[in-house]
Amino acid sequence: MRRSPWSTLAVLALAQFMVVLDVTIVNVALPDMQTDLGFSTDRLQWVISAYTLVFGGFLLLGGRAGDLLGRRRLFVAGLVVFGLASLAGGFAQSPNMLIALRAVQGLGGAMLSPAALSILTVTFAPGRDRNIALGIWGGLAGLGGTLGVVAGGFLVDDASWRWVFFVNVPVAAALVAITPLIVRESRVGNASGGRTFDLPGALLATTGTLALTYGVIRAEPLGWSDPEVFGSLIAAVVLLAGFVVAESRSSAPLVPLRMFRSRSLSLSSVQLGLNGAAFLSMFFLAAIFLQQVRGRSAVETGVQFLPMGVAAIVGATLASALVTRIGTRPVHLAGAVMSVAGLLLLTTAGADGSYAAELLPGFTLFGFGIMWVGVPGQISAVSEVDHRDAGAASGLVSAGYQIGGVLGLAVVNTLSTSLANSRLAEGADPQTALVDAFHRGILVAAAFAAVNAGLALVQKQRVPDAEEIAEAVPV
Repeated sequence: MRRSPWSTLAVLALAQFMVVLDVTIVNVALPDMQTDLGFSTDRLQWVISAYTLVFGGFLLLGGRAGDLLGRRRLFVAGLVVFGLASLAGGFAQSPNMLIALRAVQGLGGAMLSPAALSILTVTFAPGRDRNIALGIWGGLAGLGGTLGVVAGGFLVDDASWRWVFFVNVPVAAALVAITPLIVRESRVGNASGGRTFDLPGALLATTGTLALTYGVIRAEPLGWSDPEVFGSLIAAVVLLAGFVVAESRSSAPLVPLRMFRSRSLSLSSVQLGLNGAAFLSMFFLAAIFLQQVRGRSAVETGVQFLPMGVAAIVGATLASALVTRIGTRPVHLAGAVMSVAGLLLLTTAGADGSYAAELLPGFTLFGFGIMWVGVPGQISAVSEVDHRDAGAASGLVSAGYQIGGVLGLAVVNTLSTSLANSRLAEGADPQTALVDAFHRGILVAAAFAAVNAGLALVQKQRVPDAEEIAEAVPV
């Protein structure tokens, strides 16, 4: 089989499609997982958070390991880990087992995704071909997220929730088999040349974020003053402080602290984290709402999410064109405002009501909004960073998006669950309690988006050219 750049792109894009598909395909299966395995309401979010947290926490380490050990080698290893974890996840018999395997899936994704992107950038020279390749890469990733909700619905309704994991196995196996035939190996230097993995940095960042997330989640049932909660939060502060110290002393840090001298990078990392928090929270809450409150099947839930995915794809295209004309700040501000408006529209939805009137406008507007924040945010993130740090900056904001999503979901689910339990204790029926919890959670997500609107006003204005847009790979 000939090793052409475009066949290499096909392999890489299919792998990224699978990874992104897995993020959304699982959401519509959550209620069935909860019933079958006996998940509590507060623990169900870990099916999403375990994957996202480990993926984001080890994303930078995955990129570094690919540079040192060989990008193709790490890409194949990531596929193997992802495929085996998917297979085992389909056979999970308990909540703890499924959560652990989702974390392993996230590790596999953190190995293969940055390696795939690195292979793509070294396969295509800067210019038209690379721009086209990145466009196909980003487009298929967006399509994977959109189709995931529908594919997940069909699998859950026609087979079982376990097939949202099994479906990854033949794809991963096929990619493992054909990758050595199509994709060339590449690496940058070696450890003896002064490059190191910085494993301590990755472990401190991930465990610190995990401790923070756990403390927020446990605060609802136990209270903020409980020793378990307080201890988790203190541990998070210590671990994250240790991460900063480790990075300042490392000869080859995962996150060079000098990058934070860039105001644009610092603000963009926060903006994209808030964007991830709003999106992941809304997606999680809406999947539960549609199935447990409105009684929709998994397929119907996936179809009702579809307009949001289409709007996101269209929104990304429009945002990329607009930023070259009017700049990043107005596009970002408009996106944040659309996100807030879309979420507020969702708070009008009740247990009974028209999808077209109560949910469709909010889903569509929010789909546009998140991409109108994401595209200028990614461009601004790398606008002031030295070229030698461009890869690290891209990895940082991608990790920030994932981790921001996890923390945001923890806050939103904690506040929503607290209200649902309170309403039930007051004698409300379960459906009313769930509707009230959905509304509160969506309002908190809207608050995240509103903060993003404020940050847009203080972010520097950029009017990028086509090359800068191509370099800013969407998260």
